[in-house]
Amino acid sequence: MNERILSNFYIAFEALISNRTRSLLTALGIIFGVAAVIAMLAIGNGTQQELNEQMKLVGVNNIVITPVIEQREEALAEAGNAREREKFSPGLRLSDADALAEMVPNIRKVSPEIILDTYIISSGIRRSAKIVGVEPVYFEIFNFDLSEGKMFNSAHLERGDAVCIIGKTIKNKFFPTENALGKKIKVGQHWLEIIGVLEQRLITDQSRSNLGIRDYNMDVYSPLQTVLIRYKNRDLVTESMIRQANSNEEEDEEAMRNRGKNYHQLDRMVVQVDETAMLTPVADIASRLLSRTHFDVVDYQIEIPELLLKQQQRNNELFNYVLGAIAGISLLVGGIGIMNIMLASVLERIKEIGLRLALGAKKTDIVYQFMFESVLISVSGGVLGIVLGVLLAYGVSQFAGIKTVISLASIVISFGVAAAVGLIFGITPARRAADQNPINSLRYE
Repeated sequence: MNERILSNFYIAFEALISNRTRSLLTALGIIFGVAAVIAMLAIGNGTQQELNEQMKLVGVNNIVITPVIEQREEALAEAGNAREREKFSPGLRLSDADALAEMVPNIRKVSPEIILDTYIISSGIRRSAKIVGVEPVYFEIFNFDLSEGKMFNSAHLERGDAVCIIGKTIKNKFFPTENALGKKIKVGQHWLEIIGVLEQRLITDQSRSNLGIRDYNMDVYSPLQTVLIRYKNRDLVTESMIRQANSNEEEDEEAMRNRGKNYHQLDRMVVQVDETAMLTPVADIASRLLSRTHFDVVDYQIEIPELLLKQQQRNNELFNYVLGAIAGISLLVGGIGIMNIMLASVLERIKEIGLRLALGAKKTDIVYQFMFESVLISVSGGVLGIVLGVLLAYGVSQFAGIKTVISLASIVISFGVAAAVGLIFGITPARRAADQNPINSLRYE
């Protein structure tokens, strides 16, 4: 029995080889269908992976509160009594973070941040960077790990010690061949001792653009109190601020328009909620609380990046379903093409079929022969489609700048569907061939 099946397979293979051009044209539908499935799923997987990476960057169940910086030109738009009508707001402060943590339910952690543009000097090398004043909870919220060193302790936070944790790029730039721990680096006007180095955090340009985030690997992290004491605390009125305010009154209108007015002590505040379902209710309660502490002045902005990303994920999944459906239709069309060509082949080879039947071949042999031909066309088309699909995904990634991820599942599924299409759409032509009358077939011209 096995020898008989193998013999039918050889006959089918020889028939396809003798008609290479027709076989290739028949397989084109399968080739392009499989290639479309692999390339489209690769694009969808790449987009999904980027969204997952962005989700890690913004953290899970986070609400981001940022200050709204008032521009001078807004104040100059109204003359006369405009200044008198302005409401006072103390701005976004540490007291807001404490109030949210104490008074709003379902809040797990609150991380206040101060972000200042500065520069770094070490071993004669100078480079621009940012110093970020944070508390240890910041690293927990955003899942930052230390590659070496230790985290800030309570003494660092209370005393405002001159210590810092640096990003991996800074370590590689300033201390490429030596241990950075215990070394001092000049950040702005102050020398800070390095007590830790963060793990490398890979951030794509698209993530920076979509999420408005910075390169964490180029940041210097210092205790929040250190930044407030040694660098800048906008919540304090200093002599220099009074002098600047007086000089601002004497400036011309154009110079005033070019200067923003930032009276906020904090540059960002991240609130982590217990559950995703509580993000919107907690954001609403936080907005009401801040409205009261800011005397109804809306000088802050509340965003929920996770919900925005999840909405984007849902849209991406719907897009993937549409792409998959289109690719599936192309496979279906390829299967119909195989059936049509095989039916035409049956009509062309009636005399051959009759001759085989007259020489002792059974109807099952004829069925196997034409089934093998159909499956071989679809399988070979599937193999060529996999190669073309991989090349298409690579081309899209290289020339269009779209990230693609080719998964083994997409290759297996597309190839399996191609083989199944050949089998299903080859049944009818095979049965038609087997039902031929040997006598009439031998007389057929």
